[in-house]
Amino acid sequence: MNGLRIDTTLRLNDGTEMPLLGFGTYQIPNGGSCLRAVRHALEVGYRHIDTAALYGNEEDVGRAVRESGIAREKIYVTTKLWNSDQGYASALKAFDRSLNRLGLDYIDLYLIHWPEPGRRAESWRALQEIRRRGHCRSIGVSNYTIPHLEELLRDSEVVPVNNQVEFSPFLHQRKLLDFCTGRGITLTAYCPLTHGDKLRHRVLVEIGRKHAKTSAQVLLRWALQRGVAAIPKSSRPQRIEENAALYDFGLDADDMVRLDALDENYRTSWDPTHVR
Repeated sequence: MNGLRIDTTLRLNDGTEMPLLGFGTYQIPNGGSCLRAVRHALEVGYRHIDTAALYGNEEDVGRAVRESGIAREKIYVTTKLWNSDQGYASALKAFDRSLNRLGLDYIDLYLIHWPEPGRRAESWRALQEIRRRGHCRSIGVSNYTIPHLEELLRDSEVVPVNNQVEFSPFLHQRKLLDFCTGRGITLTAYCPLTHGDKLRHRVLVEIGRKHAKTSAQVLLRWALQRGVAAIPKSSRPQRIEENAALYDFGLDADDMVRLDALDENYRTSWDPTHVR
């Protein structure tokens, strides 16, 4: 994707648009740290903020959005339904609690956080009702594999707009990306920086040196050029700024081939492949 900017968006299958670069908040504590981090991210230019009920920081995220001085419709907010709240009635209640903690009139994207066995179908039915009621503009899933998506699509006429999964050159889920792209489902990459585990990899260092960029910037630019949204997280102002400085360079074809070749099925987080 050429001509990328920090406000570049992906058009979703329901007609809405989601910023390609987002700011993740996993493990950034509520009560000040998350508030400061999200405030700084918005000041830097991020317009897509990702949280979840599990993270325990929806209050800080909502406050940062409300106090930003930026029009609400200019900020894209994602949150997620956790496993303990899956099911139809419980998911409806959980969404209301998330909306209340955020203190917002609506949520842009609500995701099922995990393909919970025996409960995910009813949860998806609840998300459709939530969207119908008008307090959530789009609905999607997270950590869904191809079999999980095939099951959902077989049982529902509503196609998720997004599937948020772990994704990086070291976990280049090509088949999943192709499957989703073919059905109008966008991907969002969480842990796009491999929790820092691979930042000293020789290929990343060499490509970074070539473009006068860090390994983290190379990883993020790779995802964006693959058409995959990315949600790097940090509570450090310098890193928040660094992770957004992706638009004064581009990876060439040789760079992309070298990065694509790094796949080793390397996961730093949950593995949903054996969830039935």
